[in-house]
Amino acid sequence: MLFGRLYSSLIATVEKDSGGRIKGEIYPASQLGSIPRQIEGVQFDSIQGWIGPPEFLVGLDQRYEALSAPGLFSSTDQAVRVIFDPVVRDMILGLGANKGLVGIGIIPYGPSSVVARRPLRQLADFKGTKVRVLASSFQLEMIKRMAASPIAMTLADVLPALQQGAIDAALSSLPVYTTMHYQDAARYVVDIEQPYISSIIEMSKKWLDGLPADLQKVVRDDAASVSKELVPFAKEFYAKQRRLWTEHGGDLASLSEGDKAALMEKISSIGFDLSKSNPDLNKAVVTVFESAKRNK
Repeated sequence: MLFGRLYSSLIATVEKDSGGRIKGEIYPASQLGSIPRQIEGVQFDSIQGWIGPPEFLVGLDQRYEALSAPGLFSSTDQAVRVIFDPVVRDMILGLGANKGLVGIGIIPYGPSSVVARRPLRQLADFKGTKVRVLASSFQLEMIKRMAASPIAMTLADVLPALQQGAIDAALSSLPVYTTMHYQDAARYVVDIEQPYISSIIEMSKKWLDGLPADLQKVVRDDAASVSKELVPFAKEFYAKQRRLWTEHGGDLASLSEGDKAALMEKISSIGFDLSKSNPDLNKAVVTVFESAKRNK
C-alpha cells in the first residue's frame, strides 16, 4: 500500500542522511497494537513514530479532522496545494505538541468512496444503510445527512462486519478495498468523492527532542521532502487501484452530476456547523477553507 512505500522511503532516506546514526524498523498491520495503543506508544516514546489518517487523533485534539471536512476539496491537486500551504501545514503539524507528539509530514491520499454489499447508485439508495465511518464527528454527521446510519469502527473490524452483514457499507478510500480484498464480501463501490483522505507522520516529541540538533533537522527535512516526492506516486497508485478493483471482479460507479450537487448541498456546511461551539476547531476549519479558496 501507499503507507508501506511511505514508511520505507522515509526510513531509507533518514538512515542515509544520518550516516547510519538513526536506524528504522517498520511494523505494519497493527503489529504494535491497535491504533489507539500505537498513538499512546508514540506519546510515551515506547514507539517512535506513527503514520495514519489524522482523524485517529481527534481524541487528542478535534482540530485534526479539519482537513477531512466534507466539501473542502474538489480535486486531489487542490488537496495537495492546500496541504502544503505553509499556513495549513504548520497548523496541522503543530497540534500534538502539548500531547507528546510532533507532526513532521502530511501525505494527500485521495477522495473517499463507499464500498457496499449491494449497489448504491443514487443518493436516495443510501437511506437506512448502515455505513462504517471513522470516529470523526464530521464523518458521522455526513452519513447522517445522507439519511444513512453511521457506525464508527476500526479498520480491522470492517471486513468481518461486511461479511456478516453487521454493516451494509463502509466509507474509506478505494486502495483500502483492493489491498484488503473486499470484493468477495462487498463488490459494489460508488465514488462520492467526499471527504478527501490524508495521512500524517507523527513522531514522539520525547524521542525527537532527545536527538542532537543535526539529527532533528535530518528527520524533519527528510519527512518534508519525502511527503512531496510521494505525491506523484500516490496519484498513480490510486489510479491503478481503480483498475485493479474492476479487474478483480469489483463494480465501480459514480453518482450522477445531479446527485453530486445535491450531496454537496447537504454536507458542505458540516465543518462550520459542528465547530460553532468550539472556537479552536472553528478557527482551524476557517483556515483550511480559506486556503482551499486561494488554491482552487
